[in-house]
Formats: sequence, structure tokens, C-alpha cells
Amino acid sequence: MADVAKSTPASGPLAGLRVIEFAGIGPGPHCAMLLSDMGADVLRVDRKGGNGWPNPVVDRGRATAVVDIRSAEGRAFCLDASDHADVVIEGFRPGVMERLGLGPEVMRKRNPRLIYGRMTGWGQDGPLASTAGHDINYIALSGALAAIGKPGAPATVPLNLVGDFGGGSMFLAVGILSALWERGRSGVGQIVDAAIVDGVASLMTMFAGLLPAGRISLAREDNVLGGAAPYYRTYLCGDGREISVGAIEPQFFAAFLEKLGLDAFLPDQHRKKRWRALTQSLEKIFLTHPRSYWTELFAGTDACVAPVLELHEAFSQPHLQARNSYEMRDGVMHAMPAPRFSRTPSAIRGSADGANLLAGWKAASSTEATAATGTHRVHEDQSDKPEEIDL
Repeated sequence: MADVAKSTPASGPLAGLRVIEFAGIGPGPHCAMLLSDMGADVLRVDRKGGNGWPNPVVDRGRATAVVDIRSAEGRAFCLDASDHADVVIEGFRPGVMERLGLGPEVMRKRNPRLIYGRMTGWGQDGPLASTAGHDINYIALSGALAAIGKPGAPATVPLNLVGDFGGGSMFLAVGILSALWERGRSGVGQIVDAAIVDGVASLMTMFAGLLPAGRISLAREDNVLGGAAPYYRTYLCGDGREISVGAIEPQFFAAFLEKLGLDAFLPDQHRKKRWRALTQSLEKIFLTHPRSYWTELFAGTDACVAPVLELHEAFSQPHLQARNSYEMRDGVMHAMPAPRFSRTPSAIRGSADGANLLAGWKAASSTEATAATGTHRVHEDQSDKPEEIDL
């Protein structure tokens, strides 16, 4: 297998993009990983001893500089790097970077083309902006958590996938890339305020849009997509493992029932008064055989049935293996870069020294300035006029 520690030349669609990441945990590092996988040079500014959550997968593909950003020397290093960067990613509480002298106003005055990505839970303003919080709190206030779980029981916490990553890092990445696109026309960067509460609110738009028309319910006892419907939930198998069923469309529901010999229930798919009877029948049937039996029975059908795999099982799942979705590197299983590009493929890049990367940025900036007057990167002694350069 490949060795992630060896330097991998940038080959993705973001090759040449320069990103400064102020080390943190959760969505900020995940966003930086996505950009690195797609070819960006990511300079991680880390504290001595790290952030307390070392992660060889999420932290991959960085050039790291251990810097005390509270010191004059550390501040000077960061400002110097920002002069030659395209993007900054930081995930501190509002006001922290300003107090350190590393806020967007300072950096963007020196480098007007800079895109300053801010990742928080509550956002840069509002009554809760300065208070602590975590994924569970953000999805709770955004209306998502209440809809997840069984009736009469506490809400089910969906890991930190919905808030930190679904509503956080993915929206930060979209915001950064959108700002880069706009910069191609204006020549000027901007601040991206990515708040998890905003992202989760956006993720909930399908439900918010269907609720007024009565097309869906978020009540746990009625929510078709929340496990209330017998055709969209998981079932316990005879070996204690689970199988997932997602037979929403009539033709898929018919294929599902046909395999189980339950065709008599076909007219009852949307009759909620009959859901309990069908659910009980399915619960009894699935308990008669282990998960492997049901996986084989439904293989190759359109019944929308799949085994509920643990993460270590997913690594060796045939479809995921065929797509090379995971790969072992340095003894750790890595999810391969996503999405995939036909002409400029992404790749997991190697680690590097942050000071060396910055030296390379500075040398490249000097060459660009010498080779093409008026097309090099904007700094404080240059105008804010749009420039004829590529992203």
C-alpha cells in the first residue's frame, strides 16, 4: 500500500491553492482535509502538543508549523503566511482571532485577495455567539434532533455527523469555493461565516418545505424517513445484527414483500393503521435468520435492503472495495478523497514542514510578481481592482 508520509504532488482541481489552517477539532480540520485531498497546499498552524485529538486520517496532507500564536514571533509568522495565502480557516470563538491580532481585518488589509473562513457553531453574531456549545446543542436548536428517535424515548444522537460535518465543514467548504469563484471576477476576497446552526437549518429545508403541504411529518410516530414506516427502518436479525430497509417507492416495496412472501401487505404501504401489523410481521421474520442470510436473499434485487455494517466491516465490503473507497496507509484505514474528478483526480497528500512550505509560497510569489506585473497576488501596496488571473 501507499505510504502517506511520502510527499504526493498536487494533482487535484485545487492544485496551487494556498490554505492556512489554524488547528482545531471537528469541522475545521475536516474542511482542510477536503481541500488538501483536492490538491490545495494546506499550512497547518498548530500549538505545541497538538489539539489533544490527534487523528491520522483527518489530519492528513498538511504541512505543519508549531507556532505560539500568542507571541509576537508567532503572530509575525502567521501574518507573513497570510500575505501569500488564498484562504484562512479558523474555528475559534468570535473575537479570539481579533484579540490575537490575526483577525480578518488585519490579514485582509495586507492581502485583499484573502478569503477568511470562520467555522463556529452559533455564528459570528447573535445572543449565543460567544457561548460554548457542541454538535448536539446546535442540531437541538436547529430542529433536527427532535425528529430523530423513537416515540416516548429520548432523542437519538446521530454521532456528530449532522452538525459538525453535514452542517459545518461541508458548508464551510462550499462557502470557500464560492468565494474563490467570485474572487475570479472581482479580484477581492471576503469573509465566510460558516455557522453549524445555519448549515443544519439548510439541511432541514426539505422537511420544512414539505411540512406545510402535509407531505411529511416530523413526529417520531409518523415520520416516514425517521423509522416510523415499516418500509424505511432497520430490523434485528437472528444473530443480533441489523438489516436496513428503504423500500419507499411502490415498485421497490413490491419487490421487498415478494421476497418475503408478504404480498398481502402490498395495498397497505401508506395505510398508517396497518403499519403496526406489517412491522410486527417483519420483526418476526427477520429474527428467523442471521443477517448474512438476508443479505444474500436480497442481493441484486431492487428491494432496497442492505446490511447494517460496522465501520471495520465496511472496509471490506465488496462494492466499496471495487470503488477503492478505503485504502490502508501506514497501518491506518483511510477513506479515499471524495468526490471524484475525471480529469484532475484528487489524492491523499503527504505531510511536510510548514516553514518549508511557506518558503516555497514566498519564492513562488516573488517569481509571479517578477514575471507578470499586474497579474501577481495583491498585497497592501496594490490596488483592489479586479485582476486577470486564474483562481
